[in-house]
Amino acid sequence: MAFATCLASAPARAAVPDSPAVTYTNPIAEQRADPHIFKHTDGYYYFTASVPEYDRIVLRRATTIQGLKTAPETTIWTKHSSGVMGAHIWAPEIHFIDGKWYVYFAAGATDDVWAIRMYVLEGTGANPLAATWTEKGQIKTQWESFSLDATTFVVGGVRYLAWAQRDPSVNNNTDVYLAKMANPWTITGTPVMLTRPTYSWETVGYKVNEGPAVIQRGGKIFMTYSASATDANYCLGMLTASASADLLSPASWSKSPVPVFASSAATGQYGPGHNSFTVSEDGRSDILVYHDRSYKDITGDPLYDPNRRTRVQKVYWNADGTPNFGIPVADGVTPQRFSSYNFPDRFVRHYDYRARIEANVTKLADSQFRLVPGLAGSGTVSLESVNFPGYFLRHENFQVWLRKNDGSAQFASDATFRQRAGLADSAGVSYESYNYPGRYVRHWEYLLNVQAVSTATDRADATFYTQ
Repeated sequence: MAFATCLASAPARAAVPDSPAVTYTNPIAEQRADPHIFKHTDGYYYFTASVPEYDRIVLRRATTIQGLKTAPETTIWTKHSSGVMGAHIWAPEIHFIDGKWYVYFAAGATDDVWAIRMYVLEGTGANPLAATWTEKGQIKTQWESFSLDATTFVVGGVRYLAWAQRDPSVNNNTDVYLAKMANPWTITGTPVMLTRPTYSWETVGYKVNEGPAVIQRGGKIFMTYSASATDANYCLGMLTASASADLLSPASWSKSPVPVFASSAATGQYGPGHNSFTVSEDGRSDILVYHDRSYKDITGDPLYDPNRRTRVQKVYWNADGTPNFGIPVADGVTPQRFSSYNFPDRFVRHYDYRARIEANVTKLADSQFRLVPGLAGSGTVSLESVNFPGYFLRHENFQVWLRKNDGSAQFASDATFRQRAGLADSAGVSYESYNYPGRYVRHWEYLLNVQAVSTATDRADATFYTQ
């Protein structure tokens, strides 16, 4: 009985998160739009994207996502000097299918640069940067009309192609379509339309649904797509289906009524879109890959503004199993989340500027913080808000608040911490006050305070896992 009582009074212990924190430094590639990153079984990430000249297909590879930033770039294919595939080389994607490499891309013709169609290259060889590439020709669809942004994925052993195309009978720019594939360059059966731009946020400048990308988790298929003109109005929508449903039935898909990823004036990121998905180096985190610009106002046609850049950030998952992309984070190091050691479903977040732990934080950016060099001294850290850049967690009367940096020495000291191994689990992290050594950030009745710790419960309350 005494043993049982002892167990009951011991602080709860959380499991180390399945998806620990991963951080990258944005941007990954300047002047590279429509990015696609593919992690292969050879240990390399392969990266391709549209170049501003729209005249060639390039590849990079590196063993890390960050390494793609400085990896040498190889041109594997150049536009034709005349005829089809002679203009507007857009949105390449690289895939490895049945032992060969395939690059899907869109191109116009020299005599009609807007006769955009989808084409496929096939590569043989272990390293696609040195592969022998063969043109497999155009992907034929139900119409000979403006079509682009082909992507391929497998569900239940069946390979599908999703793409964007203009229905000649409708006053739209593009809708998103889906079909099964007979082989990596041929669709089979009758394509179905999955989404048409009807919401106001899908029709700014142009009526566009394009750039489909698929991520799968928990028996669900999530298909993101891009909408509106390629300026600051560009954003991501999302479709959802059950992996066991008939994916070629439009009724199997539900559409988000609001964008799932959009411009953020707070972080200075505009027009995020044309995304793809990859996974972290340890395979335990999903990564959103996308382009945007660091400014809102564009002179002339945004299609010819060269400064879209490739960026990455971690995808988080809501309690209901849906992906949460948050907001496009500021340039520089990507943020982390902090889950409670003894309340594993609760994350550190700010609400009305007060710091607390809370479950099911669907407003993701409230629970994301950038770990930056300490404001008060070397070897220390400060925690900056993602959606309120320039605001930091600081203690006031030993309560932790989110406050704007006023530049004072007092603020710097109050907002600076020493990062320690977790007091209750060395796999976690604890934060000791810089100007009050021995006091740690801990939760008490779910609010964060800076307090001295002595008991096992104190240490558990002061331990967090990074995610």
